[in-house]
Amino acid sequence: MYAKILIIEDEKDLIKGLKLNLTDEGYEVEYALSGLSGLEKALKYKPDLILLDIMLPEMDGLDVCRKLRQKKFASPIIMLTAKGDEIDKVVGLEIGADDYITKPFSLRELLARIKAHLRRTQRKKDVISDVYSFGDVKIDFIRFKISCKERSYSLTSMEMDILKYLISHSGEVVTRENLLDKIWGFKSSPTTRTIDNHILKLRKKIEEDPAYPRYILSVYGEGYRFMG
Repeated sequence: MYAKILIIEDEKDLIKGLKLNLTDEGYEVEYALSGLSGLEKALKYKPDLILLDIMLPEMDGLDVCRKLRQKKFASPIIMLTAKGDEIDKVVGLEIGADDYITKPFSLRELLARIKAHLRRTQRKKDVISDVYSFGDVKIDFIRFKISCKERSYSLTSMEMDILKYLISHSGEVVTRENLLDKIWGFKSSPTTRTIDNHILKLRKKIEEDPAYPRYILSVYGEGYRFMG
């Protein structure tokens, strides 16, 4: 079965080019020209991956991403951002985007990212999910949930993969570069700051005091160590 990709973008020429090339790669492609129609199509079409522009009519891409995650949409979302929109990139990651790519982008790089995210998603489906507990924290990898005492949070697919990787290397130092390579599937992009943003979000969900973490520890100049 071919992977389904939804493009939410208002530049018709860009959509035309993307659809042509993605179809040539064997993907099934749908598109929407506004944020609102994109949100509706995503919930109905249930794509395996979304390419989501930030600047959209009716509803911007950040709101689309936020609403999709609120509705438990778990497939990867790659944000398309204008050059220099660093704040939008950070906000996008904080609300559940898995990755971003800056316009203008090379088709080769975009295809590499799409393939990496789809491979990661498939690996996740191939592995039998389970429940993992440490301290007062319980992680349900089946339902993408974290519960800690009386609190409960949803996990994005990227957060789940990062957490699984850290747990599988418990006690070891995991470098940012290693996480980028193993989770994203390529080494050139995104930046290590992307990892730090995801770790910050995870700490808010599992640490009693994120400023003084007990489970996901920073290793100066290297990366992180999971102790759980």
